[in-house]
Formats: sequence, C-alpha cells, structure tokens
Amino acid sequence: MSGAGEGELLPMDLSQLSEEDLLAWDKEELVQRLRKAEGDKIAALVQRGRLIQEVNRQLQGHLREIRELKAVNSQLQEENQELRDLCCFLDEDRLKVKGLAREWQAFGRYAARVMREDVGGYLRKLANLERLQGALARENLELRELCAARYHHQDEEEENCAARYRHRQEEEENCAARYRHRQEEEENCDARYRHRQEEEENCDASPAGSSDLNIPCGPRDLGDGSSSTGSVGSPDQTHLACSPED
Repeated sequence: MSGAGEGELLPMDLSQLSEEDLLAWDKEELVQRLRKAEGDKIAALVQRGRLIQEVNRQLQGHLREIRELKAVNSQLQEENQELRDLCCFLDEDRLKVKGLAREWQAFGRYAARVMREDVGGYLRKLANLERLQGALARENLELRELCAARYHHQDEEEENCAARYRHRQEEEENCAARYRHRQEEEENCDARYRHRQEEEENCDASPAGSSDLNIPCGPRDLGDGSSSTGSVGSPDQTHLACSPED
C-alpha cells in the first residue's frame, strides 16, 4: 500500500474497522496501528487521570465548600432559631404592648371625658366667681365711697369738736376772768363796807347837833350795781347807815 493510503488509515479507530479491513493490512501496518492505538489509550488514560485528579480537586473543593456551607447553614439555623425565639418574644411583647396601648387608649378617653366634664364645671364655677367678684368689686367701691364720706364727716365732726373745745376753753377762760373780776368787786365792796362802818362809828362818836353827820338813811351800795331791793334777812339785803337821831 502507498503512503497516501497509510496517511488516510492512521487516524482511523481500529474498533470501527471490520475484520476484512484488518486482514487486508500487512503486519507492520497492523503493529503501527496497535502501537498508535496503545499510545492513544495511554495518553487518554493519562488525560483521564489528570481529569480525575482535577475532578477530585474540584470535588474536594466542593466538599470543603459544602462543609463550610453546612457550618454556615448550621450557624444560620441557630441564628434563625434565635431570631424566631426573639420574634416570638417580641411578638408576645407586641401583643402585651398592644393590649396595654388599648388599655391606655381607653384610660385616655375616660380621662379626657372626665377632664372635659371637670373643665366645664371649673369654667362654670369660674364664671360664677367672676360674677361674684364683679358684685364684690361694686360693693367694695360703694363701701369705699361710704367710708370716704364717713371719714369726711368724721373729719368735719372732729373739726367741729375741736372748734367747740376751743370755744369751751375760751368760755372757761372768760368765766375765770369774770370770776376774778367778781372777786375783785367783792373785795372792793368789803373795803367800802368797812370804810362805811368806820364812818358810822365816827358818826356815833361825834356830837348830836353836828350837821355834817345828819346823813339820811338809805341803801348801801355794795359796788356790784345792786340796790337795796332785797327782802329782810336775805343775804342780798343792803345794810342801812343812819344817823343817831334816826
């Protein structure tokens, strides 16, 4: 067979050839074919070993990743369980807070209603107190005016009383002056009376025919402007001075 025929037959697989084709080849060509097939098989086995090693390495890497993922998954499951427990706890707290919020809302509505009622009552009381305060203010103003009038009247009364007191003092001073004047007049009257008695005694001691001693009887003036009109035995009765012939 020529070289062109060998080049065409070399790349062919022996398993694909029939027995007749194999018998048609000579011994050398068959040996070459076998060696070539054996080399291809060895290369394929080497390549397969390399691929198996690469697959094993990848498998080991995947196994490591699986173990790591299992560890991460276990950790995540634990965290998930913790989060579930926390969510349950928070949900219980949420329910408690929700119930407490409803209670506080009810209490707030009740407190608001009570506060509105109380504020309304306080406003009514405040209005009544304002009216009462206005009435008290008017009454206080009237009382102030009355007190001012009373104080003014009292001041006038005090001024009148002071004027009456000064007038009374002046009257007492005038009365004291009149009393002193009356005492002086009485002293003068007593002095004239003693002088008259001395004259009467001198008249009694003189001769009977003396014309100078013939003094008619008449009333004695006491010097106070009174005359001898008093009754007999009265302290105001005047004493008569007569001559011895009477």
